[in-house]
Amino acid sequence: MRPETLDLLACPACRAESSFTMTAARVDDDGDVIDGTLECRHCPAAFPISSRVPRFVEADDDYCGNFGYQWERWRSIQVDRLAGHQLSETRFLNDSRWDRSWLKGKLILDAGCGAGRFTDVAASLGARVISCDLSIAIDSCRETTAVHGAGVECLQASLFDLPLRPGIFDGVFCMGVIQHTPDPAQVIRTLPDLVKPGGRLAYNFYEEGLWHRLQIVKYFLRLFTPRLSPEAILRLSKGLVSVFFPLTRALSQIRKIRIINHFIPIAASHDPALDRNQQYEWTLLDTFDWYSPVYEKCQRYRDVATMVEDAGMIDIEASPGLVRATRPRA
Repeated sequence: MRPETLDLLACPACRAESSFTMTAARVDDDGDVIDGTLECRHCPAAFPISSRVPRFVEADDDYCGNFGYQWERWRSIQVDRLAGHQLSETRFLNDSRWDRSWLKGKLILDAGCGAGRFTDVAASLGARVISCDLSIAIDSCRETTAVHGAGVECLQASLFDLPLRPGIFDGVFCMGVIQHTPDPAQVIRTLPDLVKPGGRLAYNFYEEGLWHRLQIVKYFLRLFTPRLSPEAILRLSKGLVSVFFPLTRALSQIRKIRIINHFIPIAASHDPALDRNQQYEWTLLDTFDWYSPVYEKCQRYRDVATMVEDAGMIDIEASPGLVRATRPRA
């Protein structure tokens, strides 16, 4: 952890801002803390720093251990810089509609970063990124994005109790996370508080609707899979992908019938930017991602837009699975 990050923090116990004293047990040659402690000057709260990451969660708080397992195994496949594609940058810029030039020099929050695919994009485009994740996926993100140096700081924290000062971020994004939380509405309503006047907000999420409900086999299996161990879900996913991947790959080449892939019980990924092996591994990753989360709570984009508006945001753009907005200037 870098000492300058202290200015961005607020104690999650008492909400006092810039209140931490940092004690280092081990530092690197640049003065960054590898292991140590953060102690609040206004209340008894104290939080460990380990492996360069401040930890604001208890083990019992982590309802998404499956994602820690997932992103330790598939740390690099979705990171453009490491996998030799631009799929994450394309998705990030399309979903957020943030210009490359706008990102340079901005302070950005990645709320639910996983292994850091979008953190890496934003940092590569010149942003300073604070990346938060509840699970131990945060360690994968730190390793993935270490190349950016001071451009990325990683925090292990809950989206329901982020240890960050309100109104300090030029941009906040939460992509592919909202539906996997126990209370999506709380996440949707509270993240706007972190956006500074004139700053931007971007959400993507699973959209509720008929198309989603037609995935009958997936949701039948999900009656059981969230109670399985990650290892068992990986075995199931490997079995399903080994059976169905050749079929979905063949169907993906035929324009008029590729829609059938939507009803097959794997999350088939056949982007032509990926070679066959990458398509197979990405499909395995996304299939595991289908069956492992404890929560999957789809949203209606109009409802999300209303919640964002109620949180004081303006210039709201909403479409299925996407909401973008701006904080009014003071």
